Amino acid sequence: MPLCKLPTLTRYLIEQRRRFPDASGDFNALILDLSIACKAVAREVAAGALSDAQEAGSTNVHGEEQKPLDLVSNEMLIRQTEWSGQLAGIASEEMEEPYQIPGSHQRGKYLLVTDPLDGSSNIDVNVSVGTIFSILRAPDDVIESGRDVTAEDFLQPGTSQVAAGYAIYGPATMLVLTVGNGVVGCTLDDNVGEFKVTHPEMQVPEDTKEFAINTSNSRFWEPPVKRYVDECLLGKTGPRGKDFNMRWIASLVAEAHRILMRGGVFMYPRDVKHPKMPGRLRLLYEANPIGLIIEQAGGRASTGRQPVLGVEPGELHQRIGFVFGSKNEVERIERYHREPVEGDMPAQLFAERTLFRA
Repeated sequence: MPLCKLPTLTRYLIEQRRRFPDASGDFNALILDLSIACKAVAREVAAGALSDAQEAGSTNVHGEEQKPLDLVSNEMLIRQTEWSGQLAGIASEEMEEPYQIPGSHQRGKYLLVTDPLDGSSNIDVNVSVGTIFSILRAPDDVIESGRDVTAEDFLQPGTSQVAAGYAIYGPATMLVLTVGNGVVGCTLDDNVGEFKVTHPEMQVPEDTKEFAINTSNSRFWEPPVKRYVDECLLGKTGPRGKDFNMRWIASLVAEAHRILMRGGVFMYPRDVKHPKMPGRLRLLYEANPIGLIIEQAGGRASTGRQPVLGVEPGELHQRIGFVFGSKNEVERIERYHREPVEGDMPAQLFAERTLFRA
C-alpha cells in the first residue's frame, strides 16, 4: 500500500474508540501524548554522541547507573503527559516514588507506568533501545477525591492494564500498541511526523526455532531452564529433533520486537545467583506491559511457573523472572518447572555431581 494511504495512529485510535460509544476521548488523548513523547525521545536517541545529554550519569533507585538519556527520556514523558488532564499519577523506573500531577493541572482517571529508556546500556554501542509504557485505571477514590497517588495505587496485576505499548528506536522508529484488541505496529513517517499503521495485526507464531537467554548465567540456572536450553543446544540429534538459533541483545524492547516479528522465546528466569531476588526484570515497568502485548498477539508470557499477568504486585519496583514468546515453547518451559526431571530428557542429567564419595 502506498505510504500516503496507510492509516495513522490517530485514525486507528478513533476506530477503536467507536467500540465504546460512551468513551470521553481521554484515553485516546493520553496515547497520542505518549506518542509525541516517544517522537521526542527518538530524536534525542538518534542524535547519539551529538546529543546534549552526554554528561556523566547518576544511580537510580535500583542501584544501577543512569545514563543521561534515561533522565532526559523520563523528563520528556512526564512533561508531555502531566498537563492534559488524563493522568492521576505516574510511576517510573527512574523514580523511587510515584510522580504527583501538579496541583496547577487537572487530574484524570488513569495511571501511567513507564520504563522511559529500556536497554540504555546499549546506547554507547548504537544498539536499539526503547520506551515501555503501561496504562492502568486509577482507583475510584483517587478519581473521586483527586488525592495524591500512593505506591499502593499502582500495585495492580497485569490483567488490569487498559493498554500497553513500547516504542523501539532502531533503523526506524516504531510504536507497538495494544488497547486490548490485538496488537498494532506503527512506523514513524518522518516526512509528516506521524505514526502510520504498517503492521495492523501483529501475531507471534506458536512454534519457533529461536531462543534468547544470557548463557553466561548458565551455572546459576534452575534445573528446568537448564534442561530446556540443553535440549535446544542438542538440535536435531536431541529430543527436540530440530536445530535452534540463539540470540541475546540485552534490550527487552529489541527482544520483544524480534519475537513479535518472527517468533522466538525470551528467558530471563529466576536463578540462584541472587537467591533472595525472585528475578531481574521489573514486574510493573517491563514484564506486565510486554506480557500484555505478547499475549494479545497470541503468544504467552510467564514467570516460568505461572502467567505473569496474574501476579499480584507487592511493591512498586518488584522484580520477577520473565519468560515469553511463542506459545508452545513457553508452555513447555512451564511444564518443565512443574515436572523438572520428567519428559524427554533422562532424569540422571540433573542429579547432583561431586568429585567426593559420600
